[in-house]
Amino acid sequence: MTDSSDTCGAPTRTASAADVPAQDESLAPTTAFAPDALPTTPHTAAPDQVPAPAHEAAPTLARVVLVTGPSGSGKTRLAARSGLPVLRLDDFYKEGDDPTLPLLGAAVDWDSPLSWDADAAVRAIAQLCREGATTAPRYDLSRSARTGTDHLALAGSPLFIAEGIFAADIAARCAALGLLADAICLRGRPSTTFRRRLLRDIREARKPLPVLLRRGWRLMRAEPALVARHRALGATPCAHTEAHARITRLRTATDLTPATARR
Repeated sequence: MTDSSDTCGAPTRTASAADVPAQDESLAPTTAFAPDALPTTPHTAAPDQVPAPAHEAAPTLARVVLVTGPSGSGKTRLAARSGLPVLRLDDFYKEGDDPTLPLLGAAVDWDSPLSWDADAAVRAIAQLCREGATTAPRYDLSRSARTGTDHLALAGSPLFIAEGIFAADIAARCAALGLLADAICLRGRPSTTFRRRLLRDIREARKPLPVLLRRGWRLMRAEPALVARHRALGATPCAHTEAHARITRLRTATDLTPATARR
C-alpha cells in the first residue's frame, strides 16, 4: 500500500486491538495542556489505562510531543529539525537477556511493544515535565544492551520531543497525567521507509544483513496496519512536512521563554 499524502489524519486502515502496558500508579495527573488556536487531537484510553485521580496535582513545567511511526520513517530527523530537547524512547528497550522479552519464532521480537520498558519511559517523561531534567539509559541496538546513562535537561523549554517506535503506546497515559502536548505518527511510502531503514541499519551495523532484510520486508508489508494502530492509540498520522508544521505551530502558541527568566 502506498501513501504519499501530505495531510495529517488522512484515513488509514482500521487497527486491530493492541495491548497497552499498565500505568505506573506512582505518577499523578496534572493540569491538561491546550494552547490557544491549536487543533487538538483526541487522546482516549480505556478506564483501566487511566491513572486514578490524586488529591493534589504535581506542578508541571513542560509538556511532551510524542513522535512515533514505523522504523525508518524519519522520527530522529524530525526531532532534530524541531530545535526542541529530545528524549530517545528507543533507549528504553529491555536488555537482551530479559526473560520477559517476547519471541517471534525462536528469536526476540524487537518490534513488539513488550520488548520495551514503557513504565520507565513514562517515568522519565514525567520527571522531565515536572522537574525539567532526567537521567535516561543509553542503549546499543547492535548489542541489545544498555551501555550507560545520559543526562537530559530542558533548560527551561516548556516543550520537548520524545521519539520512538513505541511512543503511541504511552500516549493515553501521558494525556491522562496531563503531560501531553501532541502525539504524531510519521507516515510515507512503505517502499521509501524500507530503503531508509535498511541503509541506516547497515550503516550502524545494527544486526546481520539477512536479519535486516527479513525484518525490513516484514515491516514494509505491515506498515499500513502499524500506522493504523498508532492512530487508534491516539497519534495523528502525518507526512514529514505537515508534522514539522504542526510542531512549529505548537511552538508558536507556547511561551518558549526559559522558566527561570519568567520568575
